[in-house]
Amino acid sequence: MALILGIETSCDETAAAIVENGQTVLGSAVASQIARHAPYGGVIPELAAREHLTAIEHVTKAAIRESGKSIKDIDAIAVTNGPGLIPALLVGLNFAKGLSMSYDIPLIGVNHFLAHIYGTFIDSATLPFEDESLYPMLALVVSGGHTALVLISKDGSARMVGGTVDDAAGEAFDKAAKLLNLGYPGGPVIEKAGAKGNAAKYHFPRSFTGTTGKAVDVQNRFNFSFSGVKTSLLYHCKKAGGPDEVKDQELYDTIASYQEAIVDVLCTKTFDAAKHFNAASLVLCGGVACNSPLRQRFEATAPQNMRTFVAQKKYCTDNASMVAGLAWHSLENAEKEDLSKGLLLDAYARLPEITRIPFNFKKA
Repeated sequence: MALILGIETSCDETAAAIVENGQTVLGSAVASQIARHAPYGGVIPELAAREHLTAIEHVTKAAIRESGKSIKDIDAIAVTNGPGLIPALLVGLNFAKGLSMSYDIPLIGVNHFLAHIYGTFIDSATLPFEDESLYPMLALVVSGGHTALVLISKDGSARMVGGTVDDAAGEAFDKAAKLLNLGYPGGPVIEKAGAKGNAAKYHFPRSFTGTTGKAVDVQNRFNFSFSGVKTSLLYHCKKAGGPDEVKDQELYDTIASYQEAIVDVLCTKTFDAAKHFNAASLVLCGGVACNSPLRQRFEATAPQNMRTFVAQKKYCTDNASMVAGLAWHSLENAEKEDLSKGLLLDAYARLPEITRIPFNFKKA
């Protein structure tokens, strides 16, 4: 049995969790900053860092307390060190380094993006990674910062076969909510309002899908773009006399149609890529994967010959369980990976090139 303490501060949620053997969550705590950032309509990095400083010790103690364990029972500490907001990341990273030094516990840096993929399988009856029939596996990672397609092979190699050329899907929801004065964060309010509307009332553009009659460039076949749909929403509002004039049922229909365009693009391009690369299974994860219309469309319309895995909503948004779970595989492969360099970890903002995944099956 191996216990990992996970720490997550990549954006605006302070989270800690205790996970056993990369799979079973024994304790978890999250401190949200939504109320602090809502007046600004988005996350302020320096404010996020200050909030993390205030919450991180309390959150970590709460997760340990819920697990029924003590810090001395922990086999390793896992911390998100990128990608993310540097001021926010540094709070969690330096706190984790302090714990590592104080209790002489190995420290493991975790890629937040890959942790989202792994989070799909947290708390499942079994970890399916050793099932070779699931490969190639195609993961749609969709959040405020990322919209990407990752192709994973059975030998553990991986590559990004598609990504966004401008805004991520989560940004498109947030900016639409800000334009329409709906509040922050955009995803939940868009979904709630959209449920009251007619998604077929208006047709918003679907970039890089060929629906305009113009062929999609080969290099953009599996890429995403959401700047066009945002611009279309802006002109839609101007035509109505301004965002404040889009109200009542007109507002609900507009939001539902806008949401439909984004969900349609995400699913259409994912399934096209899945067929092209002969994927055997599909994964949906990331914060935007909380969106119910997206979850329903993904599961209902995925190619029937492919298994689908959709992350539980509580593991879609930023959490420390996925961080601790992913780090367990580094601990398992400690003979291959030098864990003594944990105190030298640094934070990084941008997603590095993806070439391998750490949670591989074949442990030679």
